Amino acid sequence: MTRWILSRPETLTEIEQLRLKAVLANCPELDALTGHVRSFAQMLTERQGERLTQWLDAVRQDDLPSLHTLAAGIDRDRDAVIAGLTLPWNSVVVEGHVNTIKMLKRQMLGRAGFSLLRKRVWLGT
Repeated sequence: MTRWILSRPETLTEIEQLRLKAVLANCPELDALTGHVRSFAQMLTERQGERLTQWLDAVRQDDLPSLHTLAAGIDRDRDAVIAGLTLPWNSVVVEGHVNTIKMLKRQMLGRAGFSLLRKRVWLGT
């Protein structure tokens, strides 16, 4: 179910589309959730951050407590979320470097000090 909801509708097989449609017809809450998830995914992939306020208002109108929690979290940092949904820049490269350093550090746990970690980071090993 989760994969069906999170996938683009056109990528689902005909059987999967029919099964999802049947489930959503019997569960209005899941149908509303699916609409909100897909709408947010469209904002994300098409960089439509200006639609965030509309999306938050629509989420709050439905009785979906888990999405209300998400909406409250987004509201706490709305400007950053709008920027993330709108601007083409991101911190993926920086996060990749941080992840690599953390992996190297875990591999060396208890074996050597900072000087060896520094050498491994510089050498990229």
